[in-house]
Amino acid sequence: MFEDLKVFQTSFAMAQHAGARQAVTAANMANADTPGYRAQSIAPFSDTFDTARHNTLRTTRANHIGAEGTFAPAQSGYSDAEASPNGNTVSLEQEMINSVEIQREHNRALAIYKHSLDVLRLSIGRR
Repeated sequence: MFEDLKVFQTSFAMAQHAGARQAVTAANMANADTPGYRAQSIAPFSDTFDTARHNTLRTTRANHIGAEGTFAPAQSGYSDAEASPNGNTVSLEQEMINSVEIQREHNRALAIYKHSLDVLRLSIGRR
């Protein structure tokens, strides 16, 4: 019954994805003054989850990337922001908004994990 708890795998993947997005956002902010730097972005987890669900990969082992119950690592791309005169496409305002959104995603993942753990403890009689 408890061998395959997808809710824990999903919340863990959500937290990892939020961490990857936060790292990309931090790199963008660190390079805000670098001439020619193109801001990068990672799609939200919901987009990644939908892609992973519809595009299953052929696997040879159970723990292969893309195997059922796992999620492919986040792919980064470049944002479509307009470049400044020095060719930099980082908007600090947009990066701050992204940072807050990512923090909320991470907090949501941790709340799901904690609540699921509480339900599991309650179901086996330990609180």
